[in-house]
Amino acid sequence: MGKKKIVSLAFLVLLLLSTALYGCSGGDSETGGESGDSESGGEKVLIFGRGGDSVSLDPITVTDGESFKVTKNIFDTLINFGEQDTEIEAGLASDWEAAEDGLTYTFQLQEGVTFHDGTDFNAEAVVANFERWAAGDADQFPYYKSMFGGFGDEEEHVIESVEATGDYEVVIKLKRPQAPFLKNLAMSPFGIASPTAFEEAGESFGDNPVGTGPFKFVEWQRNDTVTIEKFDDYWVDGEPKLDQVVFRAIPDNSARLNALLSGEIDLADGITPSDAGTIENDENLQLFERPSMNVGYLGLTTTREPFDDPKVRQAMNHAIDRQAIVDSFFEGRAEVAKNPMPPVISGYNDSIEGYEYDPEKAKELLAEAGLEDGFEMELWAMPVPRPYMPDGQKVAEAIQSDLAEVGITAEIVSYEWATYLEKAAAGEADAFLLGWTGDNGDADNFLYVLLDQDNIGSNNYTYYENQELHDILIEAQTEVDEDARNELYMQAQEIIHEDAPWVPLAHSTPLLAGGTNVIDFKAHPTGSDKLSSVDME
Repeated sequence: MGKKKIVSLAFLVLLLLSTALYGCSGGDSETGGESGDSESGGEKVLIFGRGGDSVSLDPITVTDGESFKVTKNIFDTLINFGEQDTEIEAGLASDWEAAEDGLTYTFQLQEGVTFHDGTDFNAEAVVANFERWAAGDADQFPYYKSMFGGFGDEEEHVIESVEATGDYEVVIKLKRPQAPFLKNLAMSPFGIASPTAFEEAGESFGDNPVGTGPFKFVEWQRNDTVTIEKFDDYWVDGEPKLDQVVFRAIPDNSARLNALLSGEIDLADGITPSDAGTIENDENLQLFERPSMNVGYLGLTTTREPFDDPKVRQAMNHAIDRQAIVDSFFEGRAEVAKNPMPPVISGYNDSIEGYEYDPEKAKELLAEAGLEDGFEMELWAMPVPRPYMPDGQKVAEAIQSDLAEVGITAEIVSYEWATYLEKAAAGEADAFLLGWTGDNGDADNFLYVLLDQDNIGSNNYTYYENQELHDILIEAQTEVDEDARNELYMQAQEIIHEDAPWVPLAHSTPLLAGGTNVIDFKAHPTGSDKLSSVDME
């Protein structure tokens, strides 16, 4: 009996002490944890502010950087790029060998790897992914068509077969050599997914993605946040270092910068060049420059009048003051574009003379096209900042003003980001602002993907087609001699320049910023940043 009284007294003292401690900590529980530190204390949580939401988290179904920003950390690819370049390295494939004829590739796979749902990664899983991709179409899997020519038994489909020749060995046979084949496999769209998960989920797989990557999916609150957390069984020793990453959509550039300055977020992309000084003068922040491998452009839908006339498209090129746009909105962190791919890409044709800003020449061309009194059009402005164009609305306004000088009345319109991409891909725009960040560092990824007739309805939003260009681009894909390939790509750029389906605007050096407590962040030229080695103090 005495023992029970002692226990009761001890319990009462403990209860009173707990209540007192709870009262002291009540204020903290209301405000929540700070950025970089969870409420439970000690966890490393990185909050990444970005300009827009993802379209889907199933990488094979999308083409936008905001989706790949997340999926790059959920999925691994067979082959990796270098830390800040597009040199190929081992990924889920530990080694590979190409036959002398360039038609057969044998891949040895990493062993002991599991997907986030516990499914084993092996050769059969790789085959299942390729079978899923090849069974799709351009609407479902636009990048697959862009990089591999087609689907299933289609004649243009470059992949003949994918076979598991052992538990951890896969053989891929091609119908014709494809020079950028290995680099294509390293691209974010070709993240290897759990067959168990995508077979069960079907079309909703993008809402609950499952890969082998350093982080696993937790939650997606549309137009707000995507949360991923550390995968404890990740196959790379010592990675990831962060416990959780929250991607937070903040479309307004000023609001995103203010969130960084106030400590609400730890990392921000889409920093406007005019704000670089603010970052550099803050001792608590650091500025990151992404290696430039992009192009921002005004696309002219060639199937819509009057842009079905090359003279009108050439007139648009002469009417727009690209240098003024670069000077006004890029603060010296971009160069005027004259070709549809940046100078850092092998095969760039520097001998081409860009269209000069010449309103009088633009008027002459319009008159030759029977439009001496000008015309009315819609000019689509991107609703989100992109690496190649920090402020689409302001760039659209500058273009609108230039066009008015030559008698063209442009009405600026916009849509929510996913809708914008969908409607532009469907050919519904007269002219649209867009751009491209290279996926693999190869000219094919710009010229063929964006401007070949094979890719109309996927990444060729202008619906531009030219058979001579197509023949050259297919020959360039097949050619393995680098000098010969470069010569073909130079020819291709001359054709594109003359046909003018775009007004190339700028090649930018995209800016990101983060707190000084963010360690080992490396901005990748593809725009898809793997965060597995990032740490926080």
